[in-house]
Amino acid sequence: MGGLFSGSGLSEVDEAGRTRLPDFIQRVLIGRGDSGRIVIAVHEDDECLVGFDPGYTPILHTELERRRLAGEIAGEAREAHHARARRLFGLAADSPVEAGDTIVLPELPRRRGRISNLALFVGTGGTFEIWDPGTARDVGDGDLRAIAEYRLEEATSERRAEE
Repeated sequence: MGGLFSGSGLSEVDEAGRTRLPDFIQRVLIGRGDSGRIVIAVHEDDECLVGFDPGYTPILHTELERRRLAGEIAGEAREAHHARARRLFGLAADSPVEAGDTIVLPELPRRRGRISNLALFVGTGGTFEIWDPGTARDVGDGDLRAIAEYRLEEATSERRAEE
């Protein structure tokens, strides 16, 4: 697979949705045979986005099918599977990796993730999450809140040092 997404970082987002990928993401993309693009989707449960390289899509599809079969055995309504599939694949969009390792967060997923002027990237192994840092701080579990608070404090300190 070429490495796992491990780490976190905060990046500014401009009005067009353009943001720089943190180093921990760039390293993994290169290790996975960087296709020059990533996929941005809406997270299944949390109020964030999920990102991955296109080569990871078959792994996600296999997991989706595994969950469908397990759901059928457990008596889960078929609609649950279709909702998961739409959320993962229907709300997904490719984004080319541009010069300077920047991407444009596609409008529909960005709107669903409530990403405005900052994006908090959090590694989750095979994929990474993209959060509005305020949302991560307010609704995340303790670890996610700690990551958001740390990255926001770090950004504030860096801005003060530049002034």
